[in-house]
Amino acid sequence: MSEFAERRWRSRDGLDLYARDYAAAGGEQGLPVICLHGLTRNSKDFEGIAPIIAGLGRRVIAADVRGRGQSDRDSNPANYQPKIYARDVVEMMAALDLPRAVFLGTSMGGIITMTMMAVRPGAVAAAILNDVGPVIAPEGIDRILGYAGIPIKIRNWDDATAYVRRTNAVAFPKFGDEDWRRFAERTFRQAASGPELDYDPAIKGVISKPPSRLALWLIRYLFRRLARKRSVLMIRGQLSDLISREIADRMQAIAPTMKRVDVPNVGHAPMLTEPEAVDAIEQFLRTVP
Repeated sequence: MSEFAERRWRSRDGLDLYARDYAAAGGEQGLPVICLHGLTRNSKDFEGIAPIIAGLGRRVIAADVRGRGQSDRDSNPANYQPKIYARDVVEMMAALDLPRAVFLGTSMGGIITMTMMAVRPGAVAAAILNDVGPVIAPEGIDRILGYAGIPIKIRNWDDATAYVRRTNAVAFPKFGDEDWRRFAERTFRQAASGPELDYDPAIKGVISKPPSRLALWLIRYLFRRLARKRSVLMIRGQLSDLISREIADRMQAIAPTMKRVDVPNVGHAPMLTEPEAVDAIEQFLRTVP
């Protein structure tokens, strides 16, 4: 893991928010890349791919969305929604003097990226969507809801490792013991009483409610708007239960110029350090501003 600077800014409603800032190696040679994580995840998920992107001459900002990692938790759980997250990203970009960027969004981070097309479309120069789209398979949502926000008793890091293995084994069948320990360290943080999940359990509230017809229509519209005039790369886990092959094929039919790579032997969501994902990201970033 390469070095990074820690950045903090305040949201308009007073939360202290956090991001990792990886400097471009050899000076900036392209727009920065903003990395946005999944529902129960945080900026640590990008500690493998961020240095690789920085090595291409791009600054990388990996944010902790409100309620995750080192960002404050929100006393109003209703604010845990894509529109608010996107607004926080706009404020982060202003604080760091970043008018435009390439976005890399994993799962929920991809939904935030699409939501940016309603909040600040000019800020998005290109996008990488990691195992996410305007349509999501219900079985994937059901699996995530089966563990997200549910209280658990974790006594030590062995318990934490066993927990992530149990809840994510279907997505990473090739993981070994060291992989699961690393995954646990990205999922939990050390507290006085032992490891604790690195997110606010209240994030589950909003996603547990079925989206309205208007919300479903809007996200499809925003995806079309994103892909119409911008370069988009979709990275999909071959075993994904969130983005099936049929969903991915429909996305390509809607956006014929969208590039796509299916990462073998991985479900939701690729860690982005898989050789197929790294190659696709490097090639894509060589073709965008």
